[in-house]
This record gives sequence, structure tokens and C-alpha cells, in this order.
Amino acid sequence: MTQQDNTAHPHYDRLIARVRQLPPLRVAVVHPANGPSLEGALTSASMGLMVPVLVGPRARIEAAAKELGASLDGIELIDAPHSHAAADKAAELARDGVVDALMKGSLHTDELMGAVVRRDAGLRTARRISHCFVMDVPGHAQPLVISDAAINIAPTLEDKVDIVQNAIDLAHALGMNHVRVAVLSAMETVNSKVPSTIDAAALCKMADRGQITGAVLDGPLAMDNAIDAEAARIKGIASPVAGHADVLIAPDLDAGNMLAKSLTFLAGAYAAGIVLGAKVPIILTSRADSEPTRLASCAVAALLSQAAREGQIRAVG
Repeated sequence: MTQQDNTAHPHYDRLIARVRQLPPLRVAVVHPANGPSLEGALTSASMGLMVPVLVGPRARIEAAAKELGASLDGIELIDAPHSHAAADKAAELARDGVVDALMKGSLHTDELMGAVVRRDAGLRTARRISHCFVMDVPGHAQPLVISDAAINIAPTLEDKVDIVQNAIDLAHALGMNHVRVAVLSAMETVNSKVPSTIDAAALCKMADRGQITGAVLDGPLAMDNAIDAEAARIKGIASPVAGHADVLIAPDLDAGNMLAKSLTFLAGAYAAGIVLGAKVPIILTSRADSEPTRLASCAVAALLSQAAREGQIRAVG
């Protein structure tokens, strides 16, 4: 199966169909100065998923539209001379409530996130910012949420508390009522020589004591017994999470990124990327993303915003 097999991703189809029933999200698209980044925004707009506000160098954005053969008639475009200025302006729009979300265009992730996390930007919350992939894996019964694969390089235990809570909130926004979180390691037993197993055990105890809410946690769990019930049975793991995890918490960015990309490029999965922990959701897309992935990323942001408005989760961040 390849990443372009559009028939094998029913979870994304249902997700996009659900969001098309909602009012479109107003999204600042930051520096969409090439064809792929602009096309994703325009396609999402044409499907009613969002109302884009394009922020970046006018001449380059108009050239990208011309390259696509697309019209920008009726679309708001805010001129900014370069990518840093575009990121700063978009953060300002989000802070002031002019837009409901941010979307990465053709700039580096660290440029966009640098504008978001700056203390005077007004977008930070008490939560640590983290990234989630919502994976649609062919043949898997439900979507998988994987965190953190793009923001936190070597998270501490304290960081992981927020990473887990952000992922749980996302799972609830996606409509998962009974969220099961597997805290991953290379093994399923606690071993003082493997720090990730210690963190996993601590996170589970913190959930028992109400420091993490909204889900059942188990860990450490290896990848096989987190998602495969037969693997868990063979290893004698009795757990409501083992074999049935909805959320996979990686021990660090290396592991999370490799896991997500392995599923994408070896198993034909789609990976919609979203950043949580700020006052608005931030849609992260890659140049390698397919069109359904870009659409699903917008849909995930819309569901997060709706859940926050309706009080289903404590806040987007």
C-alpha cells in the first residue's frame, strides 16, 4: 500500500465529513508562498472546512496562485515582507481573536513556533506546547494519536504530563469517549536502567491520583502489546489498554517521529499534524503530505476548537 491509496483511509473520510457540517474555521495561513502550501489552504476552503486569511509576501503568494491556476478572489491577504514577519502577524491575529487557528505554510516550523511561544505573543497557556499526529492506518480499527513527534525533543516527566493531557483532550475532541493511553518504551517491565520505563510507571500512578484525567493509562508498554491484543495475551499482560490503545505516547521525539514516519511510508498511513497547548490549535503540514492529510489536519483543528467552545475539553491549550 502506498501513501497515495485514498481508498484505505475511512477514518479521515468520516472526520472530514463530520467537520463539513460545522461552521468553517477562520485560519491564518502563515507564509503560503509556494504551490503546495497554498493549494492545501485553498482546497480546504473550497470544501468548507475553513476560511483562510493568507499572511505573507503578496507577490509570492499571488505567483503561487498563478502557478496553480487558482483565483484568490474573495480571499483576505495580509501582506508581510518575509516569513518571520508573517509568523509574528499571524500570532497577533490569533491573540486578538481575529482567527481561530494557525496553519503552517512554506516556512520552517521553528519560525512559526518561535512566534507562538514568545512570551509577549500572548498565545501561551499553563500547558506545555506539544504535537500530535492523528494517524489513519490502513486496516486498523480506529485512528491512532501519536505524541510527541515534532516539538519536544527530550521531554522530562513534567513535560510528559502535559504531552499526555494534550493528547487525551485531542482524543476526546475526535469523539473517542473511552480513551486508552499506552505510554511506550522498548519493554513492558519497569527497569531502572531504561528511564522511559520509570517515566511510564510514574505517569500511570499520576493518572491514578487524578493528576492526569480523562483516560485510562498503562505503561510501560512495548509497541506490539500496546496495539496487538494477541501480543499482549502471549506476554501475559492483563490491561484495559494493552492491545487496544487509542493514544501512543513516545518516550522522546526521535522515537515518536520514527514511529509516525514508519507507519506513513511503510504501512501507507496518513498523518494529520496538530500542535496543542497554545490558545489556538496550530496546523502543521509537511511538503510530503497528501491532500487528504492536509484536509484532515484542518478538520482536526476544527474539532478541537468546537470541543473547547462547548466545554468538552478544558481548553484548546
